[in-house]
Amino acid sequence: MHADTILLARTVELLNDPDIDTDPETDAAPGPRSHDRPHDRSHGRTLHGVAVTAGRITAVGPAEFLAPLRGPATTVHEFPDAAILPGLTDAHAHPVWGAISTGSGVDLSGAVTLDEVLARLADAAAGHPAAGHPADDWITGFDLDVNVFDGEPHGAFLAEHLPGRPVSLLTRDAHALVVSPRAVELSGLTGRESFTDASSVVVDGAGRPTGYVLELQAMDLVFAHYPEVPLDTAAAHVRAQLERFARSGLTGLHALDFGEPSEAVFRHLEERGELPLRVRCSPLVPADSTPDVWQRIAGLQGVGGRRWHVDGVKFMLDGTADNGTAWFEHPDVHGENREPLWRDTDAYRAAVRFFTERGIPTATHAIGDRAVRFALDVFEETGRAPRAPHRIEHLESVPDDLLPRFARLDVVAGLQPVHATRQTRADGTDNWSRRIGPERAARGWRTRDLLDHGAVVALGSDWPIGPGDPRVGLADCQLRRPVEEPDAAPVQPGQAVTAREAYRAMTVAAAYAAGADGELGRIAPGFTADLTVLAANPLDLDPGAQAVNPVLATVVGGAVQLHHHLGAAAPVTAPKDQP
Repeated sequence: MHADTILLARTVELLNDPDIDTDPETDAAPGPRSHDRPHDRSHGRTLHGVAVTAGRITAVGPAEFLAPLRGPATTVHEFPDAAILPGLTDAHAHPVWGAISTGSGVDLSGAVTLDEVLARLADAAAGHPAAGHPADDWITGFDLDVNVFDGEPHGAFLAEHLPGRPVSLLTRDAHALVVSPRAVELSGLTGRESFTDASSVVVDGAGRPTGYVLELQAMDLVFAHYPEVPLDTAAAHVRAQLERFARSGLTGLHALDFGEPSEAVFRHLEERGELPLRVRCSPLVPADSTPDVWQRIAGLQGVGGRRWHVDGVKFMLDGTADNGTAWFEHPDVHGENREPLWRDTDAYRAAVRFFTERGIPTATHAIGDRAVRFALDVFEETGRAPRAPHRIEHLESVPDDLLPRFARLDVVAGLQPVHATRQTRADGTDNWSRRIGPERAARGWRTRDLLDHGAVVALGSDWPIGPGDPRVGLADCQLRRPVEEPDAAPVQPGQAVTAREAYRAMTVAAAYAAGADGELGRIAPGFTADLTVLAANPLDLDPGAQAVNPVLATVVGGAVQLHHHLGAAAPVTAPKDQP
């Protein structure tokens, strides 16, 4: 039978473990290498390729091996100097609320002083003057670096420069807001609110709200007063961001949330065409929620469309170290970072068991060492969900004794090293490092150590908190510094990984984390044809070159999307009406 599509390139990079060999021509059983030259690397000019039929890979090998599969209706894409890899998957992102927030807000990334923050807000205010009363037009922003404040963040400076205007700025970790006095007034914040999680409205010595709003339940009181974004506008923001993800090489992502308006947005988009990549959504189980809420969330499993679906759930066991809401064994320098978000930890234990017994895998946000330990203890009690392993996300500080437990318990470590490279500093002068101290900071984002202890490490961006371009994140985790800052000192350089390890963490490991390792993450016959085509094999490039390695195409379920880059070699394509 002839293939629907054949993709040819200089290299088909299987990303096998360096100690394992799989013959791409026969998909033979893995075994020790018998020679030094790997089967999945072409060192001459012979093209290698992948044949696809009905959305699945049917054959992998040299061009001459695939020639009999080429028929009059076969579309052939040739990328003579390129590399075909398993499709890259971001294992932790927030595409819907992230796209809506960034599409309608002021980008504060890179603003390192209050003056720079104010300058960007002033530009936004000038471009969108309030109609009538200033309260008619909110100014929202995202990616606010709390290090711009000398002390605790506050909103008073906004009243001085944007009087009467409701302003709400999302901090870089997305776990706090800095809001203006007018926004405090419109949101009805008093500082006397009570929450079932560790949220709070910070007050001054006189008991008045300072404009610093911590954690989700408190933030929701402000979000409720944001202007409504029409569905068409929200969907346009999401579509544009998904297309940017695809152009950067992603064929899939794990959305670790599924709140409003996610379902409406995805259905709206699929009524008008295909999503440019796959999205696996895991709804949030609110802290200290009750079994009736759990049952409703369990009922969402399997909801979906052609390229998106709900699978798994997410917990937030603690908050963030920057806000003082993470759960560490010992308090930080301010006496904070010592409590979980789930005030009733037995309820968290019961909720994890509830979903595990129903075959639903979980992902737990756990930043502090105590939170990571407690989550591992709970997973040891409940066991693995049949469909996929449990996951712990972020793992910002992990003591030595916890490292071997991940492999032993089959718990996936979901890491975002871009948080280390872009939110902390090697000299320890950043807020995160100052708060938790040098000993715990030295245990941060232990990618290398977890891999060496046999853990499955799946990499993500946490977009929009981290850069969404996977090439940037993959380069950062090899360098342990921002790839575009060659003079920056690396953060915990001993935790750097190799290029192969990094790319496996966004292919093989991401598929395993989703329980899809029999379908995705590999280039082998029978697997779904999700592929990323890069201008050069990233394993042959230094990290700086990897970050700008042009993406020539992405393939999702056999559907090829060509991405044209200035200066990149264009693919050679034979239409279906040619032999």
